[in-house]
Amino acid sequence: MDVLLSAFDILFRWDVLFALLIGSVGGVFIGAIPGVGAAVAIAILLPATFSLEPIVGLTLLLGIYGSSMYGGSIPAILINTPGTAVNALTTYDGYPMTQRGEGRRALSLAYSASFFGGILSVICLILFAPVLAKVAPLFGSREIFMAALLGIILVVFAHRGQILATGMLACFGIFINSIGLEPIRYTKRYTFDQSWLASGVDLIVVVLGLFALSQAFLLLVEKNYSPKATPLKGGLFQGLKELWIYKRVASVSASFGILMGMIPGVGEFTAQFMSYTYAQKNSEKPELFGKGSPEGLVASEAANNAVPAAAMIPLLALGIPGEALTAMMLSVFYVHNVIPGPQLFQNEMDFVMALYISLLLLNGIVLIFLMFSTNFILKIIQIPTRFLGVVILTLSFVGVYSLRNSITDCAVAAGFGVFGLILKRLNLPIVAIILGMVLGGIMEVKLRSSMARVTTPLDFIDRPISAAIFAIIVLVIVLHIRTAVKEYCEHK
Repeated sequence: MDVLLSAFDILFRWDVLFALLIGSVGGVFIGAIPGVGAAVAIAILLPATFSLEPIVGLTLLLGIYGSSMYGGSIPAILINTPGTAVNALTTYDGYPMTQRGEGRRALSLAYSASFFGGILSVICLILFAPVLAKVAPLFGSREIFMAALLGIILVVFAHRGQILATGMLACFGIFINSIGLEPIRYTKRYTFDQSWLASGVDLIVVVLGLFALSQAFLLLVEKNYSPKATPLKGGLFQGLKELWIYKRVASVSASFGILMGMIPGVGEFTAQFMSYTYAQKNSEKPELFGKGSPEGLVASEAANNAVPAAAMIPLLALGIPGEALTAMMLSVFYVHNVIPGPQLFQNEMDFVMALYISLLLLNGIVLIFLMFSTNFILKIIQIPTRFLGVVILTLSFVGVYSLRNSITDCAVAAGFGVFGLILKRLNLPIVAIILGMVLGGIMEVKLRSSMARVTTPLDFIDRPISAAIFAIIVLVIVLHIRTAVKEYCEHK
């Protein structure tokens, strides 16, 4: 009870609540604008959050992270253009419903399903808190090293058909993180006698380049486009009642989102397709899927909105981000000397609870805002893409320069921006580089600290948790090889 009261003291301050409100409402707008997305917005805002208190900066970013998917459903349903990548599946049934004059119903169902998935995910996260608090101290250096290794393997294997490219990009991220002075003896690594490389390549510079600048370049080189959408008439509350009809689909889909969010490297896409497949197989009208099925819409939105809160579980418990957005948030923790992991649950449980409560409030704020402001958001959607590209480009360079007042950082970010543009054009996963940098850094630190107690390779897995993680790694590899061999035999 004392922890809960302390969490309320941390959270219920005007600056924290204001940051949560701005992040929640701003995330909806960001998600609704095709071509931007939460990753770009968070990348731009990261430098600004470094001057804020940890709870303020994190609630701002959490607000954007959690609410962008709500906003992304608006253009997906009304103009067949997903606001964020994870809303792509929403177009399958959302837009056909709009075409037959049910746009208001589709949006109402999407908002309601998103709210249900988000709330259920946060409740599960809160229930897991006591378990995490007990289990987390059992994780030592070896266990966290093995968990980080598992995270990289899952990220690579999650990109089916692109495993080799994803693995190479993850290794490239690990390499980038190793540039500069190594942390033990302060010897130079891969600096090539260049003084500007001695401090290493900053994670935020890479993030801004790969996500924000690459998107700006993409918007600027493509044909200018200004989407049009017809304003809606009537209220948007009917979906809250209608969701009860599809409660089983919503519950199962949200559960898939929670499970997939907890596994690093999996995330929204896998959760969506699993929930969509389940809904279609168990539907009384499977033929309507892809043609305007309310069940398909509910499955998609409940699943993707259940992921953000669940993705916080490995981040907070082990300090291991599951995808690019949580990797960005991890950098905010580090800047403010708040280190996620076992010690966080032992020493700052009130801070963790404050984050949980902020996630609950986030979903309520977004739902209320959307119910009354959808038509206003439709006007924001119509911003020309090239103008948007110029704005993102300007804000990105301002953010990069503000980090260390360095022109060199701007040049490095521009280089990664061009590289990110190439990767986007080739449809290769940019997230692998960021996760390689973050998880590679964790693996190096934990490997060095664990080597004092290791004499043989088997010493890495001589404890129950490390042995269990190793068993999962072997199982994942075996299952992937089995699937690959099976697919090869079928195609042959």
